[in-house]
Amino acid sequence: MAVDYAVIVLYLAGMLAMGWWGMRRAKSKSEFLVAGRRLGPAMYSGTMAAIVLGGASTIGGVGLGYQYGLSGAWMVFTIGLGLLALSVFFSARIARLKVYTVSEMLDLRYGGSAGLISGIVMWAYTLMLAVTSTIAYATIFDVLFGLDRSLSIVLGGAIVVAYSTLGGMWSITLTDMVQFVVKTIGVLLLLLPIAVVKAGGFAAMKAQLPDDYFAPLGIGGQTVFTYVLIYSFGMLIGQDIWQRVFTARGDKVARLGGTAAGTYCLVYALAGAVIGTAAKVLYPDLGSPDDAFATIVKDALPMGVRGLVLAAALSAVMSTSSGALIACATVANNDIWARLRGAVRKPEAAGEEAHESAHDEVRGNRLFILVMGVAVIGIAIGLNDVVAALTVAYNLLVGGLLVPILGGLLWKRGTAAGALASVAVGGLAVVGLMVSFGVLANEPISYGLIASLVAYVAVSLATRPTDAAVLAAWRERLAGRTAAAPSTPSTPSASGV
Repeated sequence: MAVDYAVIVLYLAGMLAMGWWGMRRAKSKSEFLVAGRRLGPAMYSGTMAAIVLGGASTIGGVGLGYQYGLSGAWMVFTIGLGLLALSVFFSARIARLKVYTVSEMLDLRYGGSAGLISGIVMWAYTLMLAVTSTIAYATIFDVLFGLDRSLSIVLGGAIVVAYSTLGGMWSITLTDMVQFVVKTIGVLLLLLPIAVVKAGGFAAMKAQLPDDYFAPLGIGGQTVFTYVLIYSFGMLIGQDIWQRVFTARGDKVARLGGTAAGTYCLVYALAGAVIGTAAKVLYPDLGSPDDAFATIVKDALPMGVRGLVLAAALSAVMSTSSGALIACATVANNDIWARLRGAVRKPEAAGEEAHESAHDEVRGNRLFILVMGVAVIGIAIGLNDVVAALTVAYNLLVGGLLVPILGGLLWKRGTAAGALASVAVGGLAVVGLMVSFGVLANEPISYGLIASLVAYVAVSLATRPTDAAVLAAWRERLAGRTAAAPSTPSTPSASGV
């Protein structure tokens, strides 16, 4: 394993080096939180694909393939469908808003009264997403080095916190681009064909496994429907995803780059399911489906290649973890802490800077990433049920925020009171139903969404329409007709990357 260890160590050292380099670029709030809104199509699509395809998509996707066959692709497939829907229908308008958080968008649309409560819901989601991603380090470092679970979480989490704190979104963008390349080579170009060949080819796989392993809905139609509700809709409204949309250089980059990333997710979904199906042929009696990825990597791949593929798994976890961490810190600082200390203002002009100096803004956001990162590592060490934590996070996000966000984008009659009622009713309904039916049940998200929609429509129609001036300003921002203040680049633009 010496060569494999060397590959991993060099990879981790490279992540830290990019964090240091990114620190030199992040001289303003815009540079630190959204990479100056200057990413071109190649870098935008690569980093967007990297953040949505995390450890659950890689290790979990292979595990679902091991358990259900090709239909195990549906979880990651619905992630890709959600990203495609976001990119085609909403990303251009989102990018033109020139905000930093989802809650700022709600403030603009509804007149500045929905930010705090939506910020708390979004913070809880991004925190749990970061925690569950961080826990995945335990599996990977156990396979690599046989390390203790807590030590593995601290080691992996510390590296992500370090480069994220140093350079913010620039560091995360650079590392995510490397992680995208590593995942593409490691999983799609190496592990996929080698796994299929080791299993004897598709004909041999089909001969040795039940027909259900090759049925499109072998995993169950209700499960697929739940995946759509949680993951496809979750892609439409998550702060971690929107914050990447904010990094796009313009409308076209957000739309076309996101479409390319969504298409890549569909391919990645099928690849993971095929690898898992091959692992079922090679190792039919594994104790847990989630062991399939590590087992086939250790036993089926040659030295050196094995290290690269394990680095690909590490890349998947790191990209999601760092994206969730900066999203969590951005929401905590800009949507919650700023409002609690009374320093928040209504965003009146696109790109308008806060009254603090650029240095203080960067320092404040950097401090919040560090604090949130330490909290994430601590919670990850004490938490065991990863699936339950992630399900709670997505249920709260979709049940509480999907309706007021999409309603604000699509229905001009929606009001601030309707939005607040929707968040409160949807969130409480989801929590109550999870208590009644169980965290992993399908009912909480379905009924929670219905309750949120009914509350939004009923209260909006029962209250006065949103002020005409607020709607006029909102339409101007959506159309991109409000000029943004230029960022202050410290180095040449990355727009051509």
